[in-house]
Order: sequence, then structure tokens, then C-alpha cells
Amino acid sequence: MKRFRRHGQESHRDRIKQELYGFNKTVEHGFPHQPSALVFSPSLQLLAIGTRSGAIKLYGAPGVEFMGLHDENAAVTQVHFLPQQVDLVTLLDDNSLHMWTLRAHHGVSELLETGRFTLTGPPGAPPSVTRVTAVLTHSSGDMLFLGTEGGHVFVVEVPGFRELEERNISLENVTNSLPEDYGGRRSLEHVESLQENPVNPRQVLIGYGRGIMVIWDLERHSAVKHIPATQQLESVWWTEDGGHVLSSHSDGSYCRWMVAGEGTQSEPEKSEVPYGEGFLSFCKDQLVCLLRVSRPPFLFLSGGMPRASYGDRHCISVIHSKTHVALDFTSRIIDFFVIRDGPDHTGDPSALVVLVEEELVVIDLQTEGWPVIQTPYLVPLHCSAITCSHHVSAIPLKMWERVLSAGALQNTHYSKKPWPITGGQNLSPDAPQRDLLLTGHEDGTVRFWDASGVCLYPMYKLSTAGVFLTDAEPNDNMNQCTEGEWPPFRKVGCFDPYSDDPRLGVQKIHLCKYSGYLTVAGTAGQILVLELNDEAAEQTVEATVADLLQGQEGFRWKGHTRLEVREEPVTFPPGFQPFALVQCQPPAVVTALTLHSEWKLVTFGTSHGFGLYDYQQKSNVLVRCTLNPSDQLAMEGPLSRVKSIKKSLRQSFRRIRRSRVSLRKHHVNSAAKVQEANARLEAELAEMELAPVQRKIEARSSDDSFTGLVRTLYFADTFLSDSSHHTPSLWAGTNGGSVFAYQLRLPPVERRSEDPVSAHPAKEIQLMHRAPVVGIVVLDGHGSPLPEPLEVAHDLARSADMQGCHQLLVISEEQFKVFTLPKVSAKMKLKLTAIDGSRVRRVGVAWFGSSRSEDYGESGLTVLTNQGDLHVVSLPGVKLQVQYPCIRREDVSGIASCVFTKHGQGFYLISPSEFERFSLSARCVVEPRSLVEVPSQTPGTTLPRAQPDGPSLAHRYTPTASLYSARRVMEHALLNDESE
Repeated sequence: MKRFRRHGQESHRDRIKQELYGFNKTVEHGFPHQPSALVFSPSLQLLAIGTRSGAIKLYGAPGVEFMGLHDENAAVTQVHFLPQQVDLVTLLDDNSLHMWTLRAHHGVSELLETGRFTLTGPPGAPPSVTRVTAVLTHSSGDMLFLGTEGGHVFVVEVPGFRELEERNISLENVTNSLPEDYGGRRSLEHVESLQENPVNPRQVLIGYGRGIMVIWDLERHSAVKHIPATQQLESVWWTEDGGHVLSSHSDGSYCRWMVAGEGTQSEPEKSEVPYGEGFLSFCKDQLVCLLRVSRPPFLFLSGGMPRASYGDRHCISVIHSKTHVALDFTSRIIDFFVIRDGPDHTGDPSALVVLVEEELVVIDLQTEGWPVIQTPYLVPLHCSAITCSHHVSAIPLKMWERVLSAGALQNTHYSKKPWPITGGQNLSPDAPQRDLLLTGHEDGTVRFWDASGVCLYPMYKLSTAGVFLTDAEPNDNMNQCTEGEWPPFRKVGCFDPYSDDPRLGVQKIHLCKYSGYLTVAGTAGQILVLELNDEAAEQTVEATVADLLQGQEGFRWKGHTRLEVREEPVTFPPGFQPFALVQCQPPAVVTALTLHSEWKLVTFGTSHGFGLYDYQQKSNVLVRCTLNPSDQLAMEGPLSRVKSIKKSLRQSFRRIRRSRVSLRKHHVNSAAKVQEANARLEAELAEMELAPVQRKIEARSSDDSFTGLVRTLYFADTFLSDSSHHTPSLWAGTNGGSVFAYQLRLPPVERRSEDPVSAHPAKEIQLMHRAPVVGIVVLDGHGSPLPEPLEVAHDLARSADMQGCHQLLVISEEQFKVFTLPKVSAKMKLKLTAIDGSRVRRVGVAWFGSSRSEDYGESGLTVLTNQGDLHVVSLPGVKLQVQYPCIRREDVSGIASCVFTKHGQGFYLISPSEFERFSLSARCVVEPRSLVEVPSQTPGTTLPRAQPDGPSLAHRYTPTASLYSARRVMEHALLNDESE
């Protein structure tokens, strides 16, 4: 009976687990790493980006996002939407073509791969014959034209990927159609560009690498026009009236050719080198886009800069009437397009969208000065390299509005126009709460992001560099546009990976969402305390030195010097303003940081020790050195450390030798005890849960390096001296498995600003195996974690239970151990390392609400291991609930960057510019839910799809004559106006 009862209890517990836990990777925030292709669908109003890792990402209105990943580990070189459809084609650098579609399922669209295809040439043909270099999706929507490295053009029916051999355009046919005097019909090289005549779908322009362009009639299957350019061809643009072709070339020039009539045009109507003759940069990615609807027209071109003077520039020139600007971007240009007004997207240009290697920049073309439009997604998180992260859940509305207001004052240079990409419907529910993600950066900035929903939106940027005298150079004004300068450069974009001083790098952040206090710690041992202020203020920040060595002899710091604080007053804009500074000595990296805004205390730790600072009285309360006499490496500093190779190898071999001896003994003993263990197993199953097979944990040597490094700091109001009086306390855990507890005495509130705070040693714990302590949590009489500072005062949490016994949970890399307080006697433990060899890398406390009942939930520990696995450990029972694989074990930077939220979600870097968001909670899931519908067909432009037997092109491509005639008249009138 007991066994059946046990089974019933387990079934109930399993149901509870399903209501509480569930693992999902939900959305990728940030800018795609190594983008390689860009395309825009005017009919769908969707933007698509392909990457070198084989990802394809689609973006529409804010919140409308889709992602696909090719099975092949190959770069996406081209992406093309099929006209008036929800399908797109990708070309990879392994020469494979892939068809994708946005298919609706349960009212939500999904991006699915529906087919793949690779061109096959005749037996024995070289690979260049079928190596695709240019793709044209025909306006009929059912054909792809594939230009190849060998000069051939293949025609493929879609979506079935069936080659239409009778319509292929061979290089021999094109060569035979060339005039006799064309250089002896020399090699045309590869197909550089394929363009459809915008007013006559029967004509396709084929541009070859050597420069010649051929207009091919698809119905007659012959060439009707030759344009013999002499320079290497880079790109081609067919004007909307169909009467002119623009070509750009490798010498930095562009030409305009008249294409009306048949035959050969020997000379262009216009040939221009925008930036003068001379040594011009190679413009492989030069693109030309001339829009004739607007008067005067816009001309957009990339490249063409003189190599000798501007070889390091990445520019797109915009020419409109007498305005000529060379937009100077922060990294290499991948591609660009123009968004246009009007219901059919053929009106005046409204925005220029440029994809560069490190960011997406959108220029407002309708506002004077052409300002940048702030992006609601695809924001480059890595403007400066991310060095740490901090998440704060459920921000109060008042503080949220104050941060937004401070950020708005920083963004006055942005355009007021709304985001111009509006495709799809965002069906995600409104965020249940306001969440902040704070990222620290190498240049000393802290950026505040709205992490409530699908879009990680920038709210506010804090810079700490103004407090210090740094090695920054005077402002470089070379990129600023000045009167009469040529070329007229204008710097655009925010990507700036260069740090003025590496010591500014932010390492730890802690924000109190109730009081508006923020503390930021850096690479050179600096800890700033800041307060949110709605007005600008001019003030001096005085530094208090915390000597963590405490006069110990035999140590000499070999690392970087500390940052010098500005002695004169500094004007700080509205937002978070520093008012106190602690400078650790030696100036080592701050490894742990915690703020208690109710007690007005900040505690910090480095590889040498930890300290406690009273930021109300601006004085040190406690400084404790944890440095081990053998920790010479801790004195070398992170920026100048040269490790002893011999010592590292000696320690590594010593650990390996100990592990082998331990394993050998363990296997011998295990063989003798197998029968005994099996005999006990059946009896234990009826009385207790099945424990996983455990192996011995190897004790670490006390002379291992960095044993004094402080890994975690924790404030708690609990019982230290006896079980009847609870007092404030500070807990510190080190890399050597030591836990130090200090009893704090705070003066009464009315005398808090005069009487000093005192700290007295109370407890000290040394873990047997000396594993690094990565987390400390105190559980109250109900077994719940203690509330955050000021949380009870704001009626957002119940007061901690002070009637029952408190428990101390110490989390090391290898196990979770519970002690009773105040006696600090061991009560229970969970050996994580003993289960699968994992070590804890990140831990957080989270509340898991039931997905079925609003009133039920449980607290638990969220854990990430060095294997990349996620665990949830129950509280107070300390039992493993669920385990999910999340991050590749080889992705060390991804594991190190992980940050947990208070409601069972988390973020980690999957690249320098992207956060992957995941959820362990069945209730709290933030993921895109979007719907994209097939665009309505415009009357007169719908073309019948090709039949299997291939009807005549004359029948298939007959447009409404009046529509195209009217467009021709309008376009020619505009051309004539311009020429006059």
C-alpha cells in the first residue's frame, strides 16, 4: 500500500512540475552576427537578413519576427522574396537554393523551409557552369532566373524547383548575338546582374562581369539590345520607365544608357565619376538606385571613394538636387534599399535602410537634414563590447517613466518619424510587467533596455567616464561635415568598439528599483554609487580608498594603475548621477557587488578581499583581506597578467593525478559492493526517492590560485548570535570555499546620518572540498527566501517569518548545502557534481507561478552548469526538479554571460551582438506571435502562373496596356523635365 501511495504522490508531483516548469528558447534579441544578405518586400513590408552562419531572419512591425536556420553550415549569400507572395528564396555559398514560406498555423505564421535545389550541369562540366552568381525572381511569381559564373542563365520554375531547359539562356547564344566588332567576342565572364524590365516582363537585362550588358527577349529567345560598357561591371539599375539603364563600374564611375529601340548603343548618354578621377577604391558592392518619381530625383550609390585618402571609409552617397552627402558608416556595407510612399510603394522615397556589418541604420529622407530613425529592434547591443549584465523585474511605473524621460533627452537627434517597416500583425499579449535589462560595456557605459517584450528596446545610456581623467584623445572631428568639405562626409551609426581606457570597463551592476539607487563597479577597482535625478546637477565625486591588503607584507601589485578622479565639479545630465566613489587598493577587477538601499550600504569584493561601504555617510564600515599567501597570481592584474606556464602545468598534472588515483580506488571498491547495493535498492525504493549514482568529490588544494577571490556577497536580516534576536548581517563567499559572516549594527533611523555603522565577525564556514562559493541564500521560517530591500515597505512582498528557524543555503560549484541558523549545523545537501560531473556557473532565486492557477507558485533556484545545462532546484527541500540542455558546453562565453530573472527566464550571449532569451517557467514566456497574410493583388498586374507544358510568353506576360502606357508617359515627362 505504501508503494501505491508513493506512486500517487509522484504522479501529483509530476502534474505540479508540468504546471510550473517548461523550457523554451523564445527569442533572439540584438543584431544578427555576421550578416551577409539583405532584402525587402514592399508588398509584405518585411525585411529579411541572412547571415554567414546560415540563419535567415525576418522583421516587420515591432514584435513581428521570424527566424529560420539552414541545415547546411553555409553562409547565406542572397535572399529574394517572390513577388506578391509570402515565399522567399535563399542562396547559400555552397550553391544550394532553398525555398521558405510563412505558413499560418492556429492563427500564427511560422517560417518553414519547403524545398531545396542545386543546379546540375552536364556530365564533366566544370563547377563554374552552375555556380550561381545572380538571381532574379520574375514578376510572374513562378520563375527564377539564375545567372552563373560560367555566363549561363538557367530558368527554374518555383515553388517546385523544376528546371525549364527550353528557356535557358546559354552563353553561346548570347555570344553569337554580339556584334562582330566587340573585341573579337572576348570572354564575357560571369553574370553579375539580372534585371527585369519594369514595364515589359518579356525583357531581362543580363549584365556580365567584363562590362557588356544584353537585353534578352524571353519570347523571341534572342538579344534585342547590346550595351558594350568597357569597365568591369559592379551593378545595374533599370529605371522605372524602362527607357534607361544605370550601370556602376569598378573605376568608381556610373553611366546612364538609353535602351529604347534595338541594336547597339556605343556610348552612354551620361558618364560620371562622382569623386573625381584618380586612384579609386574597388567598389565591388557599389549599388545604384535612381528613383524617378520624385522631383528632383534621388541618386544613391556606395563606394567610389579615392583609395589613397579614404580607403578606410564605408560610404553611401545620396544626391538630391543640390544636396550631396556621403554617409560614412561604422563598418562594411552589406546592402541597402529605399522605402517609398504610397499604397503601391512607388511614391517618393521616405527612408534609406542600410545594413552594415555591425548595425542597421535607417535614414529619414523626408525630414530636413536626413536624421536617423531609431530602430525598435536590431539594435547593436555591442556598440561597445558587453562585459556584464543585470536584470531587474517588475519596475515600478514611476521609476520607469523617470528612466524613459532621461533617455528621451539623449535622443533628440533622432527623427520623429515612426518606424517605416510595418509588415505583419503582432499578436503577442501585452507584457504583464515592466522589466529592465542593464548591460555594462567596455567603454564604461551602462545601457538600459526595455526587456518586457519581444523587442529589446533602448531606453537610456549612462556613461561613467566623465567621473575620471582617462587616456581619451580629444574629439576627432575629421568625420564631421563642414562647410565646403569634399567629399561631404557625415558620420552615421553608433557602433564604436574602441574603448578610450580599458580600465573603465563595467564588471558588476546592482540597481534598487524602489529607491533609484544604482551601483556600478569596474575593471580598475572603482565602485560608483549613483542616484536617479530628474534635473541636471554639477557636483564633485570624492573617492574613498578601501585598502584590501590591510598592510600585509610581501605583496606588490603588478597590474594597472587606478583611474584618477576629476577634482573639479562635473555637470551630470538628468538620469543616474554619481555621488559617491569607493576605490579599491590594489585596483583589481571587482568580482562581486551588492547594494542594500534600506540600510544605505554597498558591499564589494575583488580577488584580494571584500569591503562594506556606508554611502549615506560616505565612509568604510569594513575591509577584510582574503588573500592567501600563495596567491601571487592575484597580484598581477587582469590587463598585465603573465601566468607562469610551469606553475599552471604543474597544478594541472597534480589535479589529473589525484583524479586518477581516486577513480582507481573508487572502481575497486564499487565492484565489491555491487551486490550489496542491489540488495538494498528494492527496500529503499518503497521508503525514499531514488537518488542518482554519486561519485566522490575531489577536495581542492588550498594552494590553488585565487582562493581569496570573492565570488558572492549577500545581505540578510537573520539569526546569528542566538535564536531569539535577529540582526542585519553580511555574508561573503570566496573561491576557496570559505564563507564569512558579519553581524551589522545599524543606528536608529533618527541618528542614521550621525552614528557609524559597525560590523563584527560572527561566523566562518570552510567547505570541506574548498569548492568556490557561487551563491548564498537565507531562508525564513517558512522556507522562503528573504524579501528584497524595501520590497515589504512597498507592500510587494510579505515580511520574512521570524518565528521559525532560519536556514542558510550555501551554493558551491559542486553542491547545495543547507545549514541551520544560528548554530550553523549541516542539515541537508545536494551534490550536483556527484551526479554528472557538472559545476555550477550561475545561480538565481526565482518564483515559478502555475500555468493553471494564478494563486499557486513555488520558489526555486535556477542553475546553469559548465555543461550548459539548466536545472531547477526546489526550496527549501533542495531537490532537483527538472534539467534541460541549453548552451553548448564549448560555448564558454555564452555560459559566462548568462543572467537569470526573478520569474524563471534568462538571457545569454549567443554572439557578441545577440542575446538568446529562454524560459524555465510554464507561465512566464515572452516569444513572438505574428501573422503575415498574402498581400492583395493589384488589378492589372496579376500574372498567370506557368503551366507544365509552358504556354507562350506572349500569353503569360500581357499586362494591362493602359496602366503601363500611363506610367511610360509620366516617366518620360519626368525625364524630359530633368534634361531641360
